[in-house]
Amino acid sequence: MGKSLNGKELGRGITQRKDGIYQGRFVNRFGKKQTIYASTLNEVRQKLRNAQYEDEKALNVVTKDITLDEWYEVWMDTCKKNCRASTKESYATHYRRIQKALGWRKLISLNLIILQQAINELVSDNARKNSKKILVDMLDKAVDADLLIKNVAKQINPVITKEEKRERRVLTVKDEEMFLKQAEGSFYYNLYVVALDTGLRVGELMGLTWNDVDLKKKVLHVRHTLCYFRKDGTYIHEMHDTKTKNSRRTIPLTQRAYDALKQQKVQKFQIRLKGKVAPQGFEDLVFITRNNRPTQQFLVQECMLLTIKHIQKTNPEYEVFSPHSFRHTFATRAIENGMQPKTLQKILGHASLQMTMDLYCHVTEDTLFDAMKLMEKKCV
Repeated sequence: MGKSLNGKELGRGITQRKDGIYQGRFVNRFGKKQTIYASTLNEVRQKLRNAQYEDEKALNVVTKDITLDEWYEVWMDTCKKNCRASTKESYATHYRRIQKALGWRKLISLNLIILQQAINELVSDNARKNSKKILVDMLDKAVDADLLIKNVAKQINPVITKEEKRERRVLTVKDEEMFLKQAEGSFYYNLYVVALDTGLRVGELMGLTWNDVDLKKKVLHVRHTLCYFRKDGTYIHEMHDTKTKNSRRTIPLTQRAYDALKQQKVQKFQIRLKGKVAPQGFEDLVFITRNNRPTQQFLVQECMLLTIKHIQKTNPEYEVFSPHSFRHTFATRAIENGMQPKTLQKILGHASLQMTMDLYCHVTEDTLFDAMKLMEKKCV
């Protein structure tokens, strides 16, 4: 039992300091001594009862002092320790968007209004969605660590401007022929052909090595992906395992892809004859720059844009597209030519058939007209 300065019994866990302030103490559910202060005896008793009730009902947190920035470091070092370096950099990018507005705040001070205001300041719904995902996961782990009672980030609305989601550009047969004809003889022509005839992801194309290509059996093996990302303030190339287990696959080569790979072998040999030495660890890459270095998506995109601009001189309506459109075009063309969906799923390296059909199989205008012609024949 504690006593006041004049010796009066105050109750269990309550004492009075020399400056007259009353304090109440108890050991909370985390095994730590928790102290409450008040200027009057009745106030300290009320505060002590409230704190003990919160502790009993698990409505308290282990500490009230940690900021979002401090928790982010713990979350990255502990919860995301085994993630790829490129994945960590992606998380860092999404977090940096909201760091100035939220990083200095204590976790217990975060509420829906504060979080929503920070999210509203971002430039697009896509950026908002990505930053929300980071916040939700961070605060979920904070709840598990008894740093928060609930995760208010789950209630954030990331859809503000409601940008219309554009369907991925898919080349028609005519578009494809026009592009390849214009690109013939360009530095990345062989890459375009292999992309259109295999459906490889951009990173898989960049990471393809000659050890992955079996020209005798006319197949290529997808075993890894080349990532280009910022690490410790510097952008680097790094070879990683494939995106998922299903991404490791073997793809038979069309004659056109086979010929393109043989031409690429000659092209690389000519680059090496010029004395261009590849960086250590990247000597065996199939697709490279003119200086025998690992290539990057933006370099390929720049070359594609030059080709497209030449086409637009005589065909102004020809639309720009990205390297990833080659993958969508491959999938669409495969279905148009009668490939079974499950076979396509295997070639694309997808875990589910739904992803293959919903995201990668598109209906071109040519296909619509062909389908209606079939209907006409049946009606005659």
